[in-house]
Amino acid sequence: MAAAADVPVRVCHQELVKFDLEIKAAVQDIRDCMGPISTLTELNAKVKEKFQQLRLRIQELEQMAKEQDKESEKQALLLEVENHKKQMLRKTTKESLAEGASNITENLMGISRMMSQQVQQSEEAMQTLVSSSRTILDANEEFKSMSGTIQLGRKLITKYNRRELTDKLLIFLALALFLATVLYILKKRLFPFL
Repeated sequence: MAAAADVPVRVCHQELVKFDLEIKAAVQDIRDCMGPISTLTELNAKVKEKFQQLRLRIQELEQMAKEQDKESEKQALLLEVENHKKQMLRKTTKESLAEGASNITENLMGISRMMSQQVQQSEEAMQTLVSSSRTILDANEEFKSMSGTIQLGRKLITKYNRRELTDKLLIFLALALFLATVLYILKKRLFPFL
């Protein structure tokens, strides 16, 4: 009967070893993972699931230890249960560290994406500034050429104003000469004796 009772204990031991190895492999996969956050999250979930299964097996082993008839076997199994719990506590600490590292990695990747967006926005702003500068320089050149044209126009208008004044003066003098000639002719014709 003792051999029959040992079979479930041995099966439980084998499952504990199996889950322990699976957890170690999954933690190593997390360390080696360089992929996206989704992959890290999946691996992390797998480790949590294995820890839950390991916890259940340790509880089963503890229940089997309490059901043992011999006190020496009972104490040996309880001691083994305590050792497994301590190991699991250490692994849980490692898991939380791995999860923390995963969270830090996720945060760093988020910061990296934000920085990339900021750099892209800065580049776009720089291109806009360069384009605006070019437009302003072109407008400045156009204003300079227009300024030259305006100054030339001012000189021509001043010249035409002077010429107009000169023309008016010449017309006035010509009119005065004409009137003087008409008066002279009238005086000679109408009053020849004078």
